[in-house]
Amino acid sequence: MRKGELQRKVRKTHRWLGVILGIQFLFWTIGGLYFSWSNMDEVHGDHHKTHIHPLTGNISLVNPQDILTKIKQKDTVNFVLGMQLIQILEKPIYQFIYSKEHDRGKKIQLADAQTGILRPNLSKKEAVEIAQKNFLDDAKIQQVEYLTTTNGHHEYREQPLPAYAVTFAHPSNTTVYVSSELGTVQKFRNNKWRIFDFLWMLHTMDYQGRDNISNWLLRAFSIFGLFTLSSGFVLFFLSRKK
Repeated sequence: MRKGELQRKVRKTHRWLGVILGIQFLFWTIGGLYFSWSNMDEVHGDHHKTHIHPLTGNISLVNPQDILTKIKQKDTVNFVLGMQLIQILEKPIYQFIYSKEHDRGKKIQLADAQTGILRPNLSKKEAVEIAQKNFLDDAKIQQVEYLTTTNGHHEYREQPLPAYAVTFAHPSNTTVYVSSELGTVQKFRNNKWRIFDFLWMLHTMDYQGRDNISNWLLRAFSIFGLFTLSSGFVLFFLSRKK
């Protein structure tokens, strides 16, 4: 193949690869700029989280074994996956996580840590009050939604369900997600996080779940990027004068 013909083919290949990959390179650059210039505390909503005072050390707690016995009276408990002391609206609560089969069918039971009485999941009223106590700014409630399912693009994806999504009428458009079974706040989501999440999807090229950085589309574009750079170097040496 003559040098001129090889040069034309390399130039054509380089041009089309540049057009195809140029848009994605632009997304990567915009995303990288936003990621590097963003305050991650603001993205995560940490500046809107209020400080919750810990429980006093003078409280009297019932034996967790008594709670476990009560749970066994109403359900089968073959495995205890976790147990911790939390507080719900300034009251000490035991949070038991158990299952009938190992790593399958996980269940959660809340119980008053002072009286030993088993309690139900959070009500809507309790979830709203918890969200308000955890949100630092004084803002009105704009919307409350009860979530039982989410998809791969939902901002609360892969998080404990069911949950209450409490959205505040605030410039940040913050939504506080409270797990009704766990009895605790799980996530803060605001406009800065949503922009970050969208650009992260474009950055990872995972248009299904957004978080898989090992998908084949990203791998393919990375390889094409190497081809584009290689063809540019080849074109440089083919077109330079002696």
